[in-house]
Amino acid sequence: MTNQFFATTIAVEPQVKTKGYGFPFAVITVLFFMWGFMTVLNDILIPYLKHLFVLNYLEATLVQFVFFGAYFIGSLVYFLASLSVGDLIGRIGYKNGIMSGLLLSAFGCCLFFPAAAYQVYGLFLAALFCLGLGFTMLQIAANPYVAILGRPEGASSRLNLAQGFNSLGTTIAPIIGAQLIFGSVHTGQLGANVLQTMYVSFALIFVLMAVIIKLVRLPEFKGDNQIERTAGALRHSNLVMGVFAIFMYVGGEVSVGSLLVNFLKLPEIAGYDDRTASHYLSFYWGGVMIGRFLGAISLSEHIHSTKRLLLMVGLAVVSVLIISQVADWQTAGIYSVILAVNLLVFYVARSLPARTLGLFAVIICGLILTAVFGKGLLAMWCLIGVGLFNSIMWSNIFTLAIRGLGRFTSQGSSLLIMAILGAATVPVLQGAMADKVGLQLSFLIPFCCYLYLIYYGFAGYKGRTIVEPK
Repeated sequence: MTNQFFATTIAVEPQVKTKGYGFPFAVITVLFFMWGFMTVLNDILIPYLKHLFVLNYLEATLVQFVFFGAYFIGSLVYFLASLSVGDLIGRIGYKNGIMSGLLLSAFGCCLFFPAAAYQVYGLFLAALFCLGLGFTMLQIAANPYVAILGRPEGASSRLNLAQGFNSLGTTIAPIIGAQLIFGSVHTGQLGANVLQTMYVSFALIFVLMAVIIKLVRLPEFKGDNQIERTAGALRHSNLVMGVFAIFMYVGGEVSVGSLLVNFLKLPEIAGYDDRTASHYLSFYWGGVMIGRFLGAISLSEHIHSTKRLLLMVGLAVVSVLIISQVADWQTAGIYSVILAVNLLVFYVARSLPARTLGLFAVIICGLILTAVFGKGLLAMWCLIGVGLFNSIMWSNIFTLAIRGLGRFTSQGSSLLIMAILGAATVPVLQGAMADKVGLQLSFLIPFCCYLYLIYYGFAGYKGRTIVEPK
């Protein structure tokens, strides 16, 4: 069987039928949940370590620099290896690639034990770097694997759905992390035991998942074993422009999330303490989750347009009701306005991935400008609302960028994962600017990132694509 989305060089084992992909997809979505949960814990670690080691904003954002810098280094190594020995994932298979990423992630988690025991900032950074390397391998293998699992027309919808479960993890993480870490701080302890227990538990979960994936039968996709000693993916300009788009997207998203807690602590914004501000961080990442589930419905080719609209409105109503229960009706009312704008933009975009991306970037630029120059609840909720419009960006950029790459799909995927370097550099740049001109004005840094995404959504994705020979 051949998947035309990636050309004829990626084959499915003959005994595997596309309609049997439900269980494999469910297994992979658990991975998306786990790395979402653990990635957002970094947003809780930043204010915690800033307090513990008495760091300035630049020093505290090194947490994101080393974690996401590992994505760049790991992807760069993968890309260079593909030039000499061929596509590694294509040769060993996506299943083995995912297992390798899980075991490396488990090792990184174990390093948190000595870091917390000796309370050395450098050891924390080393543990985060190793964990980032493991997540790099998972991202390179899992993202295209989800895109391949089914019809090519539904690739964006499937990836949005998987990313929705990723965002479920990012939504829960701030609540649990704030309760465990800041709860221990307020009782006079340093939280070292909590960190050790959490990350060793994560290590055991990753090892268990590796064993499960080893034992269960997943459809295997492999290349044709042809060694490509060229950077063929770079001949596709939609990928090249997409690499910059991923850089800007993750840089903007992570930068806003990293400093949102500190933003909400400002007296002119909300004046919250660490624990309360961390709870509101869940609304930021929860918006990403809601938006990705809305995107999965909006971009699905299996649902009639009328039913699609009803499902999206229903999901929005349920989300508002849930918010009213976990918070209050005032909060739910404010968030319902943001959701209404989100649904309107989905409708105007007519479920087209590129147009949706461009319009969402326009809205985000407006929200950030309001947060930069506004005050109080208006500025607070505008910045929180950025999360809802971030939702579909990763999936839409990724699928637009790898479209038509053929046998260079995994090579292109490694380049896109390499672009997660944006999450390492943009927060540090914003941290340096915050130290110089103040935290509120520093959000002009992610604003500039989203300006590029407006370009990519409306024009950059149309780049020249070379059809690879069969």
